[in-house]
Amino acid sequence: MIDHKVIRSFRQKRNMTLQELAQKANLSVSYLSEIELGKKQPSLETLDKLSKALNISLEGLIPTGSTQASLGAKISFLRQEKKMSLSELAEKAGISSSYLCQIENGKVMPALSTLKSIAKALDVQPECLMAVTSFVGYKLKKIRSERNITQAQLAEKAGVSAGLIGQIESGKVEPSIKTLEKIAAALSISPCIFVSEEDEVSSLIKTMNPSVRELLKDAKVRSVLELLADCSAEEFSFILKFIQLYKEHRRF
Repeated sequence: MIDHKVIRSFRQKRNMTLQELAQKANLSVSYLSEIELGKKQPSLETLDKLSKALNISLEGLIPTGSTQASLGAKISFLRQEKKMSLSELAEKAGISSSYLCQIENGKVMPALSTLKSIAKALDVQPECLMAVTSFVGYKLKKIRSERNITQAQLAEKAGVSAGLIGQIESGKVEPSIKTLEKIAAALSISPCIFVSEEDEVSSLIKTMNPSVRELLKDAKVRSVLELLADCSAEEFSFILKFIQLYKEHRRF
């Protein structure tokens, strides 16, 4: 999704009125007003007109404040530029159309393996999609978001500043090994997950204690995993919180 404030900001920087930009972009004043107010999402064709009227690149209109929104907008732009429908790209990338729709709308962050599949389907390098952040920052943002933890909460638990977490997630700062270890401990995961380009699940299994990996072969453990697969989002969230609380209290 495009942040309506971006278009208004560029227009004002160029000392253009709403009417002047609308005329230059060959759009109606009322339609442009609705875009700037966030009531309408412009098509790629409309954004192309606006970028030319504002004398900036099309990518300049992609929001950079949110990793999810930036990534989703970029995928949507590339898909439309290549004249691919949502279902066509989804099929080519081996994912569902509904999941791709959520990615493009900035509602979910895909695993790196999924991101690579989308990049391959779009015939671009994964780095092209990941330009808005670093791989470490992307993984950190994804894991934190999935656990419904704010930057401030994670920072407090890891003993670092919230500003540092924000800078890591936006790709402005590459964390030290010591910082990564603190963040990983706060999230109860292995720090190796942050630096591995493998899929999160494969990376997680690889970094497990050998005795724990052996337990996964146990029939009883598989039964538990099957029960987990049938859990609702609320039930799964409750189980995760219980495990985190147990691990925290066990340390004392």
